[in-house]
Amino acid sequence: MTTSENTTAKAPEYEMLKVQGRTLRVARWKGVAPQGGSLERPLLFYTGIGANIELMSPLANWFPDRDIITFDMPGIGQSPAPVMPYRPWMISLLTCDLLDRYGYKKVDVMGVSWGGGMAQQFAFQHPNRTGKLILAATSAGTLMVPGDIRALSKMADARRYIDPEFMRKNFQTLYGGENEGADGHVAAVTPPSPVGYVYQLGAMIGWTSAFFLPLLKAKTLVMMGDDDKIVPVINGKILSSLIPNARLEIIPGGGHLFLVSQAKSVVPMMKAFLSEPDSPKMKRGSNLFFNAFAA
Repeated sequence: MTTSENTTAKAPEYEMLKVQGRTLRVARWKGVAPQGGSLERPLLFYTGIGANIELMSPLANWFPDRDIITFDMPGIGQSPAPVMPYRPWMISLLTCDLLDRYGYKKVDVMGVSWGGGMAQQFAFQHPNRTGKLILAATSAGTLMVPGDIRALSKMADARRYIDPEFMRKNFQTLYGGENEGADGHVAAVTPPSPVGYVYQLGAMIGWTSAFFLPLLKAKTLVMMGDDDKIVPVINGKILSSLIPNARLEIIPGGGHLFLVSQAKSVVPMMKAFLSEPDSPKMKRGSNLFFNAFAA
């Protein structure tokens, strides 16, 4: 992800922490309060399937005035492979204990792709600890509308993690959108352990947020790329239709990794949203699932 001219690169603090019996590699970027001001609310970030911390690290450079915290899922990046499978509600509880370690009572929450599901689970399970919610290139889980079969076939190919040339060659087929940032993304990938990847996939089997989304209280920004080959825009329409206090932003030309390829235009949207008042403007009437399919 390209950094802004007005940002200063931040270096994270890494720790290996044991939380609820699982050892996790945790990264925390400390914000710097502006002169005469105070830090903004911390940002909790959930990464995508098989994604290690380094893939989202450049995002921190855009938010110098807030702490950011994320971690490698069990068996992903440098977190040891899990001994036992896990479910989203378990990671949500684990996350609360992790936030307690750092004294964070309330955080803004962001999730990308697979991590968007975790962000939804956290916001539902812990509404009093959730400020605003940002969901990028994600879906409601099992009930999602699937993407392009060519992209999904490349997604299932393990070479995308272990063969950099394979990833570069198939980057656009896999993710859609522009290729800007592809080299940096490929260079930052750490192959997940086989068991870690399988358990991460298995965590979402049978899971859907569709039944609890109407109960979410957090003011929500849903962001989708209109050229996403993995999670089509319709999934964002479903999310924003079901969440009472959500709005949808469709990124023109955006692929699955629009946070990488279009950071200069996308991140200001996120920052503007996070600067808005928390008090949501409630939608009137019922929020029907089928409204999501309207043009």
